[in-house]
Amino acid sequence: MKKLYIAVLTVICSNFYAQTKKDSINEMDEVLINENRFSTPISKQNRNVYIISSETIKKLPGRTLQEVLQYANGVDIRQRGPFGTQADISVDGGSFEQTVVLLNGAKVIDSQTAHNMLNLPLPVEVIERIEVVRGPAARIYGINSLTGAINIITKKPKDSGFLVSTYAGSNFEKDTQDSGDTFYGTGIQAGAVLGKEKQQHLIFASHDKSNGYRYNTAFENNKIFYQGNVQINDNNEILGSAGYINNGFGANGFYAAPGDINSTEIVQTTFANIQSKHSITDSWKIMPRVTYRYNYDDYRYLGNSNLTVGRSQHYTNSIAAELNSTVKLSKGEIGFGAEFRNEDIHSSNIGDHDRENVGLYAEYRTSFFEKLDINLGTYLNYNSDYKWQIYPGIDASYAITNEFKIIGNVGTSQRIPSFTDLYLKQTGNIGNSDLDSENAFQSEIGFKYNKKALSFNANYFYRKIDNYIDWMRNATTVPWQSQNTGDLNTNGINLRGNYRFDFSKDSRLNILLAYTYLDSEFKSSRTEIYSKYLISSLKHQITNTIDYQYKDFSILFATRFNERITGPSYWINDFRVSQSIHKFTIFLDAQNIFNATYYEVGAVPLPSRWFTLGVKLVTF
Repeated sequence: MKKLYIAVLTVICSNFYAQTKKDSINEMDEVLINENRFSTPISKQNRNVYIISSETIKKLPGRTLQEVLQYANGVDIRQRGPFGTQADISVDGGSFEQTVVLLNGAKVIDSQTAHNMLNLPLPVEVIERIEVVRGPAARIYGINSLTGAINIITKKPKDSGFLVSTYAGSNFEKDTQDSGDTFYGTGIQAGAVLGKEKQQHLIFASHDKSNGYRYNTAFENNKIFYQGNVQINDNNEILGSAGYINNGFGANGFYAAPGDINSTEIVQTTFANIQSKHSITDSWKIMPRVTYRYNYDDYRYLGNSNLTVGRSQHYTNSIAAELNSTVKLSKGEIGFGAEFRNEDIHSSNIGDHDRENVGLYAEYRTSFFEKLDINLGTYLNYNSDYKWQIYPGIDASYAITNEFKIIGNVGTSQRIPSFTDLYLKQTGNIGNSDLDSENAFQSEIGFKYNKKALSFNANYFYRKIDNYIDWMRNATTVPWQSQNTGDLNTNGINLRGNYRFDFSKDSRLNILLAYTYLDSEFKSSRTEIYSKYLISSLKHQITNTIDYQYKDFSILFATRFNERITGPSYWINDFRVSQSIHKFTIFLDAQNIFNATYYEVGAVPLPSRWFTLGVKLVTF
């Protein structure tokens, strides 16, 4: 830890793609990154942060959070079911349980298994932006932010109105194994917004249904989400949100292929959060927060034909309270906070367990002189299973010119094993109650260039994860068991460039190109020869979007290339064409337009070419 505090820091790439309605790069600096204690303009950020704005989300050929995130550089979305049915998320080569997801700064942690972490009742229409924070972030967000954090910031609409939208799609193939029907998907969404000067309220509900894209991949998804924001006066503000999602789907090949061909799963999630901001004085602010999450997971190995055999039911509750504060000093700003979290599970094959976590934060931000910014801090954690741990970190940036900035950071973080890792008891999967928590150390250096229509970011990082947890076995006849398998060392390079052509007042072209390279080396004395997750991380990733807009007409073409450590590489190409007439919009999506065959998890093939036609009426 001493090495961390005395490390000489430079550079990291603050990946940024924030596009306003006017697509003005000059307005980028107005975006504030919402860390839990500091709100920092993107131009002053000392970390590798990448922004997906609401204007970008509108143009992307996707209707769910999972689909939007698959276009993010360095983010690995590994889907089992299509169109947001189920997906794992990881950042820069980590596992799917090493990234923490937040909603307006409130942690969304699935203590049963991170397979359900993205099961959120959140329509993309209410998202203002998505902040992708890369690298260990314990001193900012606390537990489980081992390789990064995804912070979803929702809108606070100032105009009243409503939204109605519907869509239908198909790959025009038939279910030859069962009904003989053509595969299809449909959905409808409705929402209303009340926007006033001192308060804003929104409520959205949606229903999505599909008979799948191959045998036993049908799904039905129902969501409802409410958010209210009230400005009591200039010094006091309250934000509350709540939502519920009921997601049922065919799970053919999800966990135990080929025997689970008839498996089904139902995941129901309730999420509620209330938080507020209070200016006690001109220099002192406090921000309390309370969050609750309930998750019910019902997995049926034999489907609905026999519920007495091969059924797993899990009931998970978590409640968290957090208090953060910032104080402005004559030279800099100090932030501090505390959090408490209780998690419990009642499960048919995990058992009954509970645990508690207490965390203390301390941060200091200052500028030693005009061009040098420093952020340093630490997170002190107590877990009822793993006792006391400390995770410091430090970021720095130096502005060589107004356009060119060098950025660097060194940080540490940890991941507490899930209840599944620790206690699962199945015929083919056995947990391990003796697991240690995972710990990460990462250093990163890079630069950011931003001038007029061109922005470019480049960075290099080195990360070491101790006590890496994976599911291992010696031979196919031996059950999988969770193990601290060894140390995972990763060297990575992230490159990202964006260029905008303004042909006229009404006509513009935007080109975004990004590349990530990861070189991982695993060190272990274990003799197991099979691994569930370690060998499937990305090695090369390319993301590219080209979008053209003329008045209210837009077309976007997106390309994704993924090459994993094992398995074939693949290119996926998508596009969206949309035309708005006043408040009415019609769009056409084509996903996987060249009909590539590809897999992201195990033996689960993802959809072939899929077309979707939709319409939307928005009056706010």
